[in-house]
Amino acid sequence: MDTKSRIIDISTALFQQKGYIGVGLNEILKACEISKGSLYHHFPNGKEELLIACLQSMNDVITTDIQDIFNRYPTAREATQAMIEKLTADFERDGTITGYTFSSIVSEIGALSEPIRLACASLYLNMQGIYADKLMADGLPKGAADSTALMMTAAIEGGIMLCLTQKSSGPLQTLSQVLPNTLKES
Repeated sequence: MDTKSRIIDISTALFQQKGYIGVGLNEILKACEISKGSLYHHFPNGKEELLIACLQSMNDVITTDIQDIFNRYPTAREATQAMIEKLTADFERDGTITGYTFSSIVSEIGALSEPIRLACASLYLNMQGIYADKLMADGLPKGAADSTALMMTAAIEGGIMLCLTQKSSGPLQTLSQVLPNTLKES
C-alpha cells in the first residue's frame, strides 16, 4: 500500500472513532508514522483535504458493499434484511461498525466547510440511490422509491449510531425485524 492510501486508511479510522475535531494533526502523524512534510506533500491543504479524501474513500467502499449486497438479492426487502444482518454480525464480531458509519464526522458539519458537507451528502445520496433503484425494480414508483430510500438511510444510520452508543447490536436486530416488513413485497 502506498503512503497516501495508508494515510487515508489510518485517518479514516481515527475520524470515525473521534470525529474530525477530536483528531489532531499530531495524532494523525504519529498513527501514520509520517512527518508533517509528508502529510502536506500528499494533502497540500492539510487536514480538511485529508478528510475529504477519507470521505471519498468511504463512499467508494460503502457504496460498493451495499451495491454488491443489493445485486445478490431479488427484492429490496431481502437485500435490506441481508444488509442489516451483515451490519449486526459485524458489530457483534468487532464491537463496532467502523466501515459503515461516518456520523461522528457529519455531527460536526456545522463546524466544517462546504466541501466536507458536500462529500458527506454525496455518500448519503449514493446509498439512497442504490436503495431507490432496487425499490423501483420491485415496482415502486420513483417518488415513493426515493422517499422510502431516504427513510431506509435514516433508519439504518440511526440504528448504527444506537448500536455504538448502547454497545449492543440490539437496535440493528430490531431494525432487521421491522424495516424489511415496511417494504413492498415483489
